[in-house]
Amino acid sequence: MENKYVDVLVVGSGVAGLYCALNLRQDLDVIVVSKDKIDCTNTSLAQGGISVARDLDDVPFFTEDTLKAGKYKNNIQAVNVLTKESIENVDYLVSLGLDVDKDEDGNWDYTKEGAHCVNRIIHTQDNTGENVEKILVKNSFQHKNIRISEDTFLVDIIERNNKCIGAILLKDKEQINVFAKFVVLACGGIGGLYKNSTSQRILRGDGLAVALRHEIELKDINYIQIHPTAFYDESGDERRFLISESVRGEGGKLYNINGERFVDELQPRDVVSDAIFNEMKKTNTPYVHLDISFLNEEYLKNRFSTIYNKCLEKGTDITKGPIKVSPAQHYFMGGIKVDLNSKTSMKNLYAVGETACTGIHGANRLASNSLLEGLVFSKRAAKDINENIDQFNLTKVYIDEMYTSREEIEEENKRIVVNAIKDKGGVIDD
Repeated sequence: MENKYVDVLVVGSGVAGLYCALNLRQDLDVIVVSKDKIDCTNTSLAQGGISVARDLDDVPFFTEDTLKAGKYKNNIQAVNVLTKESIENVDYLVSLGLDVDKDEDGNWDYTKEGAHCVNRIIHTQDNTGENVEKILVKNSFQHKNIRISEDTFLVDIIERNNKCIGAILLKDKEQINVFAKFVVLACGGIGGLYKNSTSQRILRGDGLAVALRHEIELKDINYIQIHPTAFYDESGDERRFLISESVRGEGGKLYNINGERFVDELQPRDVVSDAIFNEMKKTNTPYVHLDISFLNEEYLKNRFSTIYNKCLEKGTDITKGPIKVSPAQHYFMGGIKVDLNSKTSMKNLYAVGETACTGIHGANRLASNSLLEGLVFSKRAAKDINENIDQFNLTKVYIDEMYTSREEIEEENKRIVVNAIKDKGGVIDD
């Protein structure tokens, strides 16, 4: 058993975890741990792009779009923070090296996605998340105060008197007790609990399980988003390949197997998903068709290079004909309840990204608000830590618990999380 001492421990290496680490003061000793390899995150899978207000005049419209998509069950204060701070955070991400696609005049090439009233999605072809992850990883390795630990599993946090003072980790079957002034949970959502999901399989609600063990307050854990268009793969791959909302944003049309359109493709995701489920039931077919082949072939190959190549591997040429698609679990709107600075109900413990519930999504997430939420609220967490950390000293206690089996802990986590979600009326296809 090894003990380590740091200023800040960040659990998770997606957009929220790494961006938080990069916004922490560089005089702080920071460890970022990743359950798998550093880029095995849902951030890396995000295709469409990042929502951002076009300008200050667009902020109220962006706010209304987010509220409408969320069925007005959103936290209005959090939505206002998201939209007002979107421009500064995207600007900073670009300053870190993200090469956003440009139009012919050299301006950002905004695209449109479902339930947005205007084009306000920036992107890098159709692999925006992958490029965001690469930029954040590159910058993190350049910061001498940030250490990265891959293949490191969160067993539990260390709590004393409702204060988080660190976490217990497993790496190579060796236990590491990390004592920290602050801990940030950025360990992703619950997609790995589903048979039918677009998420990385390792993301199984670890942060949620920790919160349930320690009676940390949760919020909206029955709000689980289904994405309308995942590639229908008869081979039964573990993770469903996402066909980005941006395909519909660029004009892609949905048809049933009889060639009939049945829905406005740019409605919110829950509306489109419901329409597809109904059409599948009516036609007794496990998929519908999404067609974008009417657009220029070279444009499609460039704009949707990831989707084009992946579909081609699976036997579908998107420039020649339609894609078979069906809905799949995609995003967890609920999570650990946090305030506007990402603080949980436990002292010195923060939660960011899909692990957290800021309340911005309400009952249904607006397209491309996930990466933005990870940016805005992880930066707020970092700012709050920067301003308050000097008043805290490390608390060190003796840890006598010994853990060796990650598999047993994961199974227990699954049981705890699945039962909690079902108790609140959420659905899991386990």
